[in-house]
Amino acid sequence: MMHTTIPGAARKATNVTLDEALLVEAKALRINISQAAEAGLAHAVAERRAAQWLEENRGALDSSNAYVEQHGLPLAQFRNF
Repeated sequence: MMHTTIPGAARKATNVTLDEALLVEAKALRINISQAAEAGLAHAVAERRAAQWLEENRGALDSSNAYVEQHGLPLAQFRNF
């Protein structure tokens, strides 16, 4: 999932503690620290949401997989490959 910043979205100033050498290098490379931090945070949020969804739906996924293992795919006879 790609995070894109919504123009005009509310912004919140915050303080973060970063590795000093990494910060110096990022500034030397003209990396926008706020944008990079936001992108990293968006990625972490997306990963955590995906893991949470998988955990919440594990029972249904296991049940569906067990059904297919026992009975095969419901419409397998119509597959062309």
